[in-house]
Amino acid sequence: MKREGEVRIPSGCAISGIIDKSGKRFSGEAIIDSIALMHDRSNGLGGGFAGYGIYPEYADFYAFHIFYDSEQAKIACEEFLHRNFSLTGAGEIPTRLNRGVKDAPMIWRYFASPIPRKQVESLKGEREFVSACVFHINEKIPGAFVFSSGKNMGIFKAVGYPEDVGDFYRLEEYSGYSWTAHGRYPTNTPGWWGGAHPFGILDYSVVHNGEISSYDANRRAIEMYGYHCDLLTDTEAIAYIFDYLLERQHLTLQEAAMVTAASFWENIDALPEAERAAATYLRKRFPDMLITGPFSIILGFTGGLMALNDRLKLRSMVVGEKGSRVYIASEEAAIRIVEPELDRVWAPHGGEGVIVTVKGGGR
Repeated sequence: MKREGEVRIPSGCAISGIIDKSGKRFSGEAIIDSIALMHDRSNGLGGGFAGYGIYPEYADFYAFHIFYDSEQAKIACEEFLHRNFSLTGAGEIPTRLNRGVKDAPMIWRYFASPIPRKQVESLKGEREFVSACVFHINEKIPGAFVFSSGKNMGIFKAVGYPEDVGDFYRLEEYSGYSWTAHGRYPTNTPGWWGGAHPFGILDYSVVHNGEISSYDANRRAIEMYGYHCDLLTDTEAIAYIFDYLLERQHLTLQEAAMVTAASFWENIDALPEAERAAATYLRKRFPDMLITGPFSIILGFTGGLMALNDRLKLRSMVVGEKGSRVYIASEEAAIRIVEPELDRVWAPHGGEGVIVTVKGGGR
């Protein structure tokens, strides 16, 4: 008979998040400690982090983090960036040697603002222009991949266990008001640098534990609006769905949660009249944005985090509070390793969006 720890379960993967509601910035050490405790939930095929508030000196510029497979890809991508953006700073992202992280591509970052004339010619708003440029690079420039593109935030990911990835990127040298992390155990998609979590577009980032059975329907729906799912994993579609609902449809976070983890019709019918009308409208207006299958996710955005389970709560997720800090993780132990004495701890219900925001908006 095999013992606990000798058997892999497909419900593996680990997620964790920490946010300080006061806006106080803290180093990436705590989030590394939290995700490292859940080492056995991943298998070394992907780990990653997102930090918010980490670039205060460049807060008004988009921070592009880019993987390059070759010098030719870098030259082509930089030519495209110079045609469309004013670059304030550029350079390799600092890393350190870690035996758990291998075959690293070239990893660069750029702080940029759109050239006004180029944006006007595109007939797009600023954020839509930036996201269109990201998709252009990822689709049209072979060997170049933008994996982070928000303001005053950054995604750091690789193939490896998450604690090795955090060490590789020297995250203890960064400070932010919120952090998320992911340890990957892919069940039906490959492990590669671009496929590690978090997935992001602009300042939205998603870490996810689970499997999206509605992926094909979600992908077809979101690609009708100019998004492109090329990264060989279902989580990518979740990031784009939230970008679409929040950026283009201007829904609130709670409304976006009601779309993506919508209640069953019999539960909607039992709601009070005003709530029933709102839930019915959202369910009918965005049917292809309903995410089905087991999942727990943490959505990062400028000024906050949102934790969300599927409507049946088929994946574990725990939330804890201590003073101004809020902790989210797949396991309570991953919270208590960072903060043993909590003021409050609970497991959110299925479909319940737990939204935490920073005083002052996190700028």
